[in-house]
Amino acid sequence: MPPKPAPRLFRYVSKPRKPAAPDTNFSPAAAHNSPASDADADAVYRAVTSAPTPSAMESALAASGVPLSSPLLDAVMSRFRFAHGDPLRALSLLTLAADRGGVAPSPFAIDTALYVLGRSRRFVHMWDLLDSTRRVCPDAFSPRTAMVVLGRVAKVCSVRETVDSFRRLARMFRVLDTGGLFNALLRTLCQEKSMSDARNVYHALKYEFKVNLQTFNILLSGWKSAEDAEAFVAEMRELGVEPDLVTYNSLIDCYCKNRDVEKAYKLLDEMREKDISPDVITYTSLIGGLGLIGQPDKAKDLLKEMHELGCYPDVPAYNAAIRNFVIAKRLGEAFGLMDEMASKGLMPNPTTYNLFFRLYYWAFDIGSAWRLYERMRSEGCFPNTQSCMFIIRLCHRHGKVAQALELWSDMVSNGFGSFTLVSDVLFDLLCDEGKLEDAERCFHQMVELGQKPSNVAFRRIKILMQLAKQEESIARLTEKMARFGRLAPEDCQKHHHPAESRPCNGDGADIDILRAA
Repeated sequence: MPPKPAPRLFRYVSKPRKPAAPDTNFSPAAAHNSPASDADADAVYRAVTSAPTPSAMESALAASGVPLSSPLLDAVMSRFRFAHGDPLRALSLLTLAADRGGVAPSPFAIDTALYVLGRSRRFVHMWDLLDSTRRVCPDAFSPRTAMVVLGRVAKVCSVRETVDSFRRLARMFRVLDTGGLFNALLRTLCQEKSMSDARNVYHALKYEFKVNLQTFNILLSGWKSAEDAEAFVAEMRELGVEPDLVTYNSLIDCYCKNRDVEKAYKLLDEMREKDISPDVITYTSLIGGLGLIGQPDKAKDLLKEMHELGCYPDVPAYNAAIRNFVIAKRLGEAFGLMDEMASKGLMPNPTTYNLFFRLYYWAFDIGSAWRLYERMRSEGCFPNTQSCMFIIRLCHRHGKVAQALELWSDMVSNGFGSFTLVSDVLFDLLCDEGKLEDAERCFHQMVELGQKPSNVAFRRIKILMQLAKQEESIARLTEKMARFGRLAPEDCQKHHHPAESRPCNGDGADIDILRAA
């Protein structure tokens, strides 16, 4: 009986097609290792996300003239992750690159594809991709890959199902060190489930897998009860494993979060007695703990003490100190620390600004929030998703259409924030104010970026357009929404465009959407 042929690297999510000869547009032998430019990555991402069919995607990529390469795939996969693009289109791109251009995706590209598939709960495709990776390039699998897969499973599945996935990975990739895989499982449970779940799994499986210092440090990193953490360290010492800097940092952080700063300082003395030098993480925990007990000034003095000891504060350390003053509503001193950061070459990051945006949001202060956003933008720093939500909600509360549209324009131009979350609030505001032209324009911009507007937003805009008898606009929006799959029955009314006679959806044959095989 002839041997079973090896499967293709990735299953192409479209109708079966005959293999074609390699296209010169997809054969970038000289470009495999060249760095990818942002312009090329943006062009490929737009071609992949805006094409209505797989064949159209091929044609668009060929017409772009951008040679596919491994660095380019990395850059495009990152856009799929942070822009929340369609995961099946990401998989289609990897397939096309492998089949038509002979470009093998890097471990980073594979991990990112697994992440976006798992985030969208496309677990069948995720396991198919893992199986293909095991057969074709098993070296691409690493503990990081295991963290990605287990993290996505644990996000929506039970602890038992997560452990079952861990065992499935252990069987699938026998070359991987099982101890490293066990640590990946525990880290995932700490992050996505609870410390109690992680502790129970550890005690149930600790005799099957070799535990080490990293195992204990993982379990200590998320402990909330100081008493339980102390008991766990005692068990660690009974097994002959001595604490290191990471262990002490975890314990100090636990004490500080429980407002027991006195015990944290005792551990600091113990570290010094054992010649274990505290690092910036140690001091950052102490700064946060001092803020929790209402001593922001002492925390600020700790920044100076760090300089004297040769341990220089970083941005998270300053953020912890700034947070203390923001909580105390002493904004003058908080902004003073921001200026001090800049004078030392440490630029405030989105987390820094988010501390202020949160305060302004709860104070309903759109003026201060917008001035801070302008300052942030002038410094080349863009807000994270939470800050964007604070700003857009303030705009909605105060009816600030112009500022909301300006924020949206910046998001479209610079690619920050979550379009899905922000657009829902923006469309609510525009509909409340009767700005249908702006709503339609933003809707089209979102679709062109490969982002699917929510069905709720689509229906609300559609109802207002029906009241205004804007049939052409309704037809355009319905056609755009159909790119993302079959519409709900109530959204499938036949709207005829004046220049076209075919229905916008019909039986689905007129619009060929990328679907799972």
